[in-house]
Amino acid sequence: MADLSVNIGELQMKNPVMTASGTFGYGEEFADFIDISRIGGIIVKGTTLHKREGNPYPRMAETPSGMLNAVGLQNKGVHYFVEHIYPRIKDIKTNMIVNVSGSAIEDYKETAAIINELVNIPAIELNISCPNVKQGGMAFGVTARGAEEVVKAVRSVYKKTLIVKLSPNVTDITEIARAAENGGADSVSLINTLLGMAVDAERRRPILSTVTGGMSGAAVKPIALRMVWQVAKAVKIPVIGLGGIMNWKDAVEFMLAGASAIQIGTANFIDPAITVKVAEGIDDYLNRHGYKSVKEIIGALEV
Repeated sequence: MADLSVNIGELQMKNPVMTASGTFGYGEEFADFIDISRIGGIIVKGTTLHKREGNPYPRMAETPSGMLNAVGLQNKGVHYFVEHIYPRIKDIKTNMIVNVSGSAIEDYKETAAIINELVNIPAIELNISCPNVKQGGMAFGVTARGAEEVVKAVRSVYKKTLIVKLSPNVTDITEIARAAENGGADSVSLINTLLGMAVDAERRRPILSTVTGGMSGAAVKPIALRMVWQVAKAVKIPVIGLGGIMNWKDAVEFMLAGASAIQIGTANFIDPAITVKVAEGIDDYLNRHGYKSVKEIIGALEV
């Protein structure tokens, strides 16, 4: 067997397979299907400072080779997470990572500071695709200045591995990635969902209650792959690739393009065992091609 271990900053992972936030619950939900300790890292659903009800229904829609979601970060808040969720997941034998969201820089800072105290949470993933309510609703992550400002603020209070999740709904994603790096990010993950919409022609109305939502699934993979390749060349910190990864071959392609690790999202809804299958598939690929370590294929694309 090849060595599948990778490092993201100080975060050590047994393999490069992670789960994307919002698609794997808190990990426990999948324990009946697979040994979840075999996954390199589990990123739990988005957590905010205060409880959020999320958006009104309907908030999901199927699309060709993908799906739209407008769940709206429904969660019970970070204090509920600390008191009720953390005790249940803290002893799972993998990296349990919390996705942190907010609508103001102060929210991000306070949430990150609280999670910083949790011994068995070695990293957070900062979702900067959230609308900044103090700036008229524009997402933090669509300008370099906004991205660097929120990352720098969180870095000042968070002392463990800081991953920043980038929005693809920008003109130049390398500019945003460099801003996150300048702000103190240990890694960037990309891409978050693409903005899309679906229409019910018979009713002449949008399908989602919010009109637009985030598109994910196989259809977004070529865009995600291109952005990962661009960002991997633009920053010195590790890149985590996600967006339309449905099997081991997709995962290998992202790593060849420069990703040090990958996240699986929508595919979890189709096959709850896909994470383990992808890890096994990567191992098989490495053995067939004579690689001793998965690190040998990171950025090995010949252009």
